[in-house]
Amino acid sequence: MKTPVLLLSTLSLSALAAEPTTVNSQITDTATQSNQTAQLDTVNVTADFRQLDVMNIPSAVTIVSKQQIEASNASHLESILSMAPNVNFASGSSRARFFQIRGIGERSQFNDPVNASVGLTIDGIDMTGLGGAATLFDIEQVEILRGPQGTAFGANALAGAINMVSTQPTKERNGYIKSRTGNYSTSETGAAISTAITDSVLTRFAYNHLQSNGYIKNAYQNRDDTNKLDEQVVKSITTFNLNDNNDVTLTLLNANINNGYDAFSLTNDRNTYSNDQGFDKQATTASSLKWINSNADSFLIETTMSVVNSNATYSYDEDWSYGVYDSNGNCISECVIDSDPLNDVYSTFDEYKREINKGNLDIRILSNEKSRLFADSTDWIFGIYTQNKYEKLDRAYTYNFEDSVNTGTIASETTPYSNRLENNSYATYIQLTSHLNSNTQITYGVRAEEWQSDFTDFTNFKLDNKETLFGGQISLESLLHPNHLAYISLARGYKAGGFNSDPDVSETNRTYKTETNNTAELGLKSSLNNDALSTRLAVFYTQRNDQQVKSSYIIPATDPSEAPDYQDYIANAAKGRNYGLEAELNWRVAPKIQWLAALGLLQTEFTDYEYKTTGGIVSKTGRDQAHAPNWTFNTSVITDISQNISLTLSAEGKDKFYFSDSHDEQSKTYGLLHAQIKYQKDNLELALTGRNLTDKDYATRGFGGFGNNPNNGWSDTQHTQLGEPRLISVSAKYNF
Repeated sequence: MKTPVLLLSTLSLSALAAEPTTVNSQITDTATQSNQTAQLDTVNVTADFRQLDVMNIPSAVTIVSKQQIEASNASHLESILSMAPNVNFASGSSRARFFQIRGIGERSQFNDPVNASVGLTIDGIDMTGLGGAATLFDIEQVEILRGPQGTAFGANALAGAINMVSTQPTKERNGYIKSRTGNYSTSETGAAISTAITDSVLTRFAYNHLQSNGYIKNAYQNRDDTNKLDEQVVKSITTFNLNDNNDVTLTLLNANINNGYDAFSLTNDRNTYSNDQGFDKQATTASSLKWINSNADSFLIETTMSVVNSNATYSYDEDWSYGVYDSNGNCISECVIDSDPLNDVYSTFDEYKREINKGNLDIRILSNEKSRLFADSTDWIFGIYTQNKYEKLDRAYTYNFEDSVNTGTIASETTPYSNRLENNSYATYIQLTSHLNSNTQITYGVRAEEWQSDFTDFTNFKLDNKETLFGGQISLESLLHPNHLAYISLARGYKAGGFNSDPDVSETNRTYKTETNNTAELGLKSSLNNDALSTRLAVFYTQRNDQQVKSSYIIPATDPSEAPDYQDYIANAAKGRNYGLEAELNWRVAPKIQWLAALGLLQTEFTDYEYKTTGGIVSKTGRDQAHAPNWTFNTSVITDISQNISLTLSAEGKDKFYFSDSHDEQSKTYGLLHAQIKYQKDNLELALTGRNLTDKDYATRGFGGFGNNPNNGWSDTQHTQLGEPRLISVSAKYNF
């Protein structure tokens, strides 16, 4: 994939060097616009304190629009993340719940609670760690903020944040009905409607149900739906204009995710042999209330409250196969292998049931022109934030074996495990923006957060942690030319420390420390060619201190009839560094042709990291960090072929990357092609969409360092979960 990357890089840089024309309204509001048919729309970032236009924010932000989402026929967040440079995700589940930005982010969760590096917000609701509900139906835009967001988001945004924004209600009654059908028995139906209940009360209601057999054939069960998708989402947004100075928005969300999980195969393809059905379920009810009060003459008060209640079940056939064996390795039931006796043959099933309840309150005061400080030169924001989170885990690990009394029959033994975590955080933050002159301003903010957590498991093992965390940012931005906004920023992010509950973990590794992240970023945002072309360029360098890394290694069984054990824990590497470049382009080439492109270049390494195993000390110093490809790209061209027909052609690619910090297995470099042709007349839209047109196999999660296949003598090998195969679908949408 070197050729597409070099081509995209050349085109992006040539666009950056294009001759400027008029002043872009996305940088300043004083320009007289021309050539209206070729101009790009202004897009505001709702995750920003003041909801500025993306071209005015001194940081790296990608906006994925509703048009892009529909053109890609994406149904879940995981399918559009490639549209942002240096963004990745890890599956290991039916839907991605863990994301990486600039090489930083978690990849899984099993026994212990994890603190996220990438925050996820849906309509003002903190859905971090609950990414199964990140469906894209009736989403207006997805905002991907890269780099630490220490002032605004605190502990959940060490690497960045993802903010999903639904379509808002309108006074005019409007909406749509949509249906889609595709291969793998895929069907989707949805509807959305906006209406005015009264002159001051507006509401929007949306419902969507997606079903698919999934992309796996279970050879043992003779089924093609063991990795099925069954996702229902209902949401409503109601706005209340109480009076001229008070507006309230109430959001209600219910997500019922009932997916199967059967993705890993002994042969690293789409044919599995598991006999026990796995699941990836999530039932989430959430709400948020936002109140904007402008009674005061000199400032605005914004209050946001949200509540989330979620129950999830994550389970899988651990041996990825079928059969039960006696203590000598002989098959005592139908087995995936039935030959000479084998050692360490096992049959196990693992299930994690997790309950998460959390509430958030954020109150902020925003100045206006009448309350500026320092001779009317400085805007200010002051806020307080609190969160309470309760997380409960009940795990059942089931081991199947030969009954010692009734020889030749199968018995099962289930080992239970449970733990509880309560986390409370309290934060205060302030941000000032000083206008040095008409073209230059400096923004500086700080956040102090009191973090408390208490952990208890079923053995009455207890750990607690209390610390004060600090983050913030300072940035200098200047209009070098009416068309070019340059900025330089320094930001500090943080992620709280935590606990390892496994009693086999050494005492020194039972807890791990807070990770901090210091990032320097230099950027240039430009609007060219009569506002028909916008470009964004950023270079960054990140120093990671006390880097939290997920480590695991195999512990061989002492009894040949028992399964090997896997010690899984989080530890601190001394330091790491991540640096790179990001370029984005949005070009209205002609009134009927639009080109979008994104390129990410990334270098990561551990500058000091080693850990102990039963086989000795393992050093990872100098190695790349996990899930951090050296390059990513995405490009698409949207063309109006005629008045009623449009064509979208897209390509994306990703360099190889390490699957884990504890072994050296890697993915393969890959590129994917997508296309959509759409017919639109009056209120009707018809579309034919193809994703991964070349049916490329590519991995979204991988493991290594252990054997799980009796057919190859349990030799250590790579184990991967594959991404989407070729998907073809036809959709119809009726707007009213």
